[in-house]
Amino acid sequence: MGKITIAIDGYSSTGKSTIAKQLAKALDYVYVDTGAMYRAVTLFAMREGFIGGEKDYLEGLVNALPKVDLKFVYNKSLGFSEMYLNGENVEKEIRTLPVSQQVSKIATIEKVRLKLVGMQQEMGKKKGVVMDGRDIGTVVFPNAEFKIFMTASPETRAFRRYKELLDKGEKVSYKEVLKNVQTRDYIDSHREFSPLRKADDAIEFDNSDMGLKEQLERIYNFALRKIEGK
Repeated sequence: MGKITIAIDGYSSTGKSTIAKQLAKALDYVYVDTGAMYRAVTLFAMREGFIGGEKDYLEGLVNALPKVDLKFVYNKSLGFSEMYLNGENVEKEIRTLPVSQQVSKIATIEKVRLKLVGMQQEMGKKKGVVMDGRDIGTVVFPNAEFKIFMTASPETRAFRRYKELLDKGEKVSYKEVLKNVQTRDYIDSHREFSPLRKADDAIEFDNSDMGLKEQLERIYNFALRKIEGK
């Protein structure tokens, strides 16, 4: 049975990464979390003072992009790959709210996207890959055999993210998280270069009232039919 490319796009906090990770494991495919790549560049920009201060210095970030080395390193004990920035494991740090508040801004920069899209396309050349993000089915792999566009209400997504951050010990308010989700939606959908949109041939998947088990089961069955050419 031949392998295919699976592209999962959608809004922030729809659980794209969780589903993509589980689907890849079920199919014995490679999983690539493109959101982690943008978050890692955002963390780099924050550390270097290009963003997060009184004034952003995005041109400085663009000039420093050759210094950004990103790698996914498989963690056998966890069962998934973690993001490394210039040799440092930054998996936990890139998931914090301060990074979430800045990542959409970084994702609007054309040269950042071009660098990361090139890396993503290289990762998926041999197929047998599940990749999630904002433009996988429209830009990175427009010819992917199976595409899903995940969505849910902003309130549902904000509550999920809020609980996740609380579980990690972060002190945040639901109102703050909801505002972040709404802001990211607007920026992601209205950016000039590679905006978030559903590919014409993608299946729209609203998981507002769906648990993880049901989501995985339905998407897994969709994927199997595509792999079998049905």
